[in-house]
Amino acid sequence: MTGGPPYTPVVRAGDWVVVSGQVGLTPDGLPPTMAEQLRVALGHLEDRLAEHGATVEQVVKTTVFLTTMDDYAEMNRVYLETFTGTPPARSAVAVAELPIGALVEVEAWAFLGAD
Repeated sequence: MTGGPPYTPVVRAGDWVVVSGQVGLTPDGLPPTMAEQLRVALGHLEDRLAEHGATVEQVVKTTVFLTTMDDYAEMNRVYLETFTGTPPARSAVAVAELPIGALVEVEAWAFLGAD
């Protein structure tokens, strides 16, 4: 391995697209609030999906990592700005810390095949 992270940000495996955890990092750093970070992270998620021809409508499972469950209600509100139809199955867990000091991280699985 030379220079990159020890993981692949997005992988297509047959009819599945799996997106590694996305944080809300911008060129200027992390926004100050969980809500702003989540909006950016979900934008990154959409970008990674698009790399393989997928959309958020094809996401069937997400995991949201929060550094505090105090942000849970706000996370739900912001999350539904992106997942406007029937939301995917989701786990939300509190963690002690996230990379680069992020307050939230989101990973996803999208199914590209027929129902």
